[in-house]
Amino acid sequence: MKLKGDKLARNLLLASVVALGACATTAQSEQEQRLVFEAGHPSLQYWLLPDKPPYPKDNEPTAERIALGKQLFFDPRLSRDGNISCASCHNPMLGWSDGLPTGRGFRGALLGRASPTVINTAYNSIQMWDGRKKDLEDQAIGPMEASVEMNTDFDQMFRFLRNNEGYRTAFAKAYPGEEINKETIAKAIASYERTVISNDSPFDRWIKGDKSAMTEQQVRGFKVFVDPDKGNCEICHSAPNFTDNGFHNIGLASVDGGKGDPGRFAHKPIKILKGAFKTPTLRDITLTAPYFHDGSAKTLMEVVEHYVKGGEVKENLSPNIKPLHLTQQEKEDLVAFMEALTTDHEPVTLPKLPLK
Repeated sequence: MKLKGDKLARNLLLASVVALGACATTAQSEQEQRLVFEAGHPSLQYWLLPDKPPYPKDNEPTAERIALGKQLFFDPRLSRDGNISCASCHNPMLGWSDGLPTGRGFRGALLGRASPTVINTAYNSIQMWDGRKKDLEDQAIGPMEASVEMNTDFDQMFRFLRNNEGYRTAFAKAYPGEEINKETIAKAIASYERTVISNDSPFDRWIKGDKSAMTEQQVRGFKVFVDPDKGNCEICHSAPNFTDNGFHNIGLASVDGGKGDPGRFAHKPIKILKGAFKTPTLRDITLTAPYFHDGSAKTLMEVVEHYVKGGEVKENLSPNIKPLHLTQQEKEDLVAFMEALTTDHEPVTLPKLPLK
């Protein structure tokens, strides 16, 4: 029976996707075979982050822009009630998140998703759990616009900033000749967020050649992490920022087979993206519990056990999610490795906010 044009096209597209997937799997397997698990070995250098994250041409980081962004990030007066700042949900003392299963917003409203960490978002090619923001500048103003989050009265905020001598001076230094508006506020906050970097963990130091930076157990855990027949974690938590910047349905109970939070599907209505959420970085993972977009895992071992089961809800799972065959020792090794991904940061000092 002859296929109609559109059906033939769909079949050809499916065949192409399968073929590309096979090629990707083959390429990954070949790469794994080439890895030498020795501190500083050249085969591991692709895990190192660039020294500086990318930034838009019209918002090159400067000391003035970073300082202004830091003030705005910690200033609750940008919210409608003057009670919530960016730092309320992205607290440096709590891994630049809030330590809650899901966030709290305007007047304590319970939000539907966990507050994602700011750590290394500068390296992301897309932002937010559902990818609705393209970059940090686009994302920075989002919580102010959201009625359930900061719920900012922009006319009120602009009057405050434009009438405040300290902020007027800071904006003039950071963005000379530009107005105090949504664009410059977003650019300043994004400039500060680009300084929240984790790239000096024990794992990074081991990759650079420090043999004592990771324990034998952590090295074993790294092997489990990248082994496609074991953890296969690298397929989504890929180098160098431990994220593929992609979206996956990992079978969480809260997704409820597509009846719960639609995730990426709400912005890109493709069936495979129903209940799919952005892969978070694993850098500084020990600081950002609880885990997953719904905060349903309290510990890293609970995260591992979820993947060992191949997810709770099997409907519409990402093709990458399959039951894992790990011994108890391998699970403990995997957790130990993830514990080696946290940088020992200098304490964050709060900025002095301009009073008038």
